[in-house]
Amino acid sequence: DRQFTEEGTRRPFPLSHGTTTLGFIFQGGLIAAADTRASAKGLVSCSSTQKISPIHSHLVVTCSGSGADCMMWRRILTRETRLYQLRHGRCLSIRGTAKLLSFMLHPFKGTEVCDGPKLIYVCSDGARLQGDLFSVGSGSPYAYGVLDREQRWNLSKEEAFSLAREAVFRATHRDAYSGNNVDLFHITDQGWQKKERVDLKEEYYRDIERKANKVEERRKFE
Repeated sequence: DRQFTEEGTRRPFPLSHGTTTLGFIFQGGLIAAADTRASAKGLVSCSSTQKISPIHSHLVVTCSGSGADCMMWRRILTRETRLYQLRHGRCLSIRGTAKLLSFMLHPFKGTEVCDGPKLIYVCSDGARLQGDLFSVGSGSPYAYGVLDREQRWNLSKEEAFSLAREAVFRATHRDAYSGNNVDLFHITDQGWQKKERVDLKEEYYRDIERKANKVEERRKFE
């Protein structure tokens, strides 16, 4: 039982948690987005958690799981990629970084060159999956409902930003462990750029406006 320690004593509270993180590739680069709520069972322990972290100039990671574990892995990964850059004079490739993480951070020398944007999901058991769209966390089924319907290659930047925020908003609407704000990063060949943190209450009002516009458009064709 995960609610008990190895010595058999009960923990102060069950370590249940959840989140909503997502990423997708489009013609303008790569989008990574996540909510900012940290939870411990029914308790909202922090409403402004940073779940997206830059690793180097062209790489960011999103995390889902225990907050302490995520912080530890991010620090180790940042350290190892920085050491690689100092030793070899260039950044470790995205695939190489994913391998480094999946091999439990054992020393690894990446030999691949950068050949475009990469979106890679690394599971806690070391499995690696590369794709054009991923969402991870307790709110991911709800986020996928939006992403699978709306995501396409030829999105404009503003459309991609709006889609990512809407997907996180939809997830937080149904998932109690996700919420508060949405962080968003835009990654291109020039590096990553963090967009302004948006309160999900503002996204709620945008959603009402979107619905009103759709109703108005339908009325025009009637």
